[in-house]
Amino acid sequence: MRSVYLVFSWIFILVGVLAYPAAGSAQHGGFDRLAPELLDVVPPSAWVRGDPGVMFVMARECRSLPPETIRRRIVDIAAQEWAFFGSPVLDRMNGARLLPPGATSNGRAPVFEPHTRRAPLLNPEESLRVASSIAGYWAVTPEGAGIVRTQNGSWNRSGVDARWNAPWSAAFVSWVMCEAGFATNDRFHRAIAHWRYIDQAIRARDGQAPASGYVAYDLGERTVEPGDLLCFARRPGYRNLAERRRQMGTGASTHCDIVVAVDEEGERILAIGGNVLRSVSLKVLQGRPAPEGGVHAQAIPSAPLFAHLKLQADPVEADALLRSPVLAGAFCLGPTPTRGRAAVVLAELGVSRSGSSVC
Repeated sequence: MRSVYLVFSWIFILVGVLAYPAAGSAQHGGFDRLAPELLDVVPPSAWVRGDPGVMFVMARECRSLPPETIRRRIVDIAAQEWAFFGSPVLDRMNGARLLPPGATSNGRAPVFEPHTRRAPLLNPEESLRVASSIAGYWAVTPEGAGIVRTQNGSWNRSGVDARWNAPWSAAFVSWVMCEAGFATNDRFHRAIAHWRYIDQAIRARDGQAPASGYVAYDLGERTVEPGDLLCFARRPGYRNLAERRRQMGTGASTHCDIVVAVDEEGERILAIGGNVLRSVSLKVLQGRPAPEGGVHAQAIPSAPLFAHLKLQADPVEADALLRSPVLAGAFCLGPTPTRGRAAVVLAELGVSRSGSSVC
């Protein structure tokens, strides 16, 4: 258990490094993505061309990769996008949030606050920086080209910080799966709504979608691993798969996050989702010990989960997030970073480890 605690202490120390710019780095909210030799990922911005107002989707193909690589790639890709957006945090267990830097008056000041009001829009500078990335998430979906065209009108009328014309959380998950190696829709149903791939995973559970990369379970049926998806529904508010089965194929307001780490001792799950705090954010979710070891997901009022989508891919180490090149020192190559943001994150999440050196 002590080793698990130390692993997660290191994770959140490194979280702070990612969330606060190194000396001499660009003065924006997040970090530039890693070079291909460090992490072989085609950035979402490569799926589009043009500036906001005249942006358009480019034709590209999703990657087809073997199952033994996919779980690790899902974690690495999600972690890189989180870092790119400035490493915001939404703690569903304790009701606190750390806004993305571009949503504060001082983009570099890390301040946790109670999660009691709607997150503000990003400022124009940060909105411009991330616009092509969000458009790239949309680009992998069938409706993406039209959504980007509609957004051009919003940008032209209201400026680059205009609100996106549709929620982009499912597009984010779809892009991660596309880049991770699920090339075709029979492996993962890329869509602008989470319920479509949730339904696919339920059909896989029922033996009707044998190629699906995910299989749906109720909470507590399987332990949670990095790369899995945890989902909840707003309207209607499903409590289990049986309730969704009765409405299969009909629209529902749902949301899923990508699990990137499991803290067995702390009984919590760390997951990354898109369009959370108007950003790509890390969530802290409630877990509970599983009799067989590991952690089961648990629904709580602030995170009413109803589905656990289990990734059908080879397992990775328990500390896969820590082993990611995004978190394993790739940003320690330059001047020693300032760790003001790390101190706030560690203190608020209760995983501080004094006297630790990161780089």
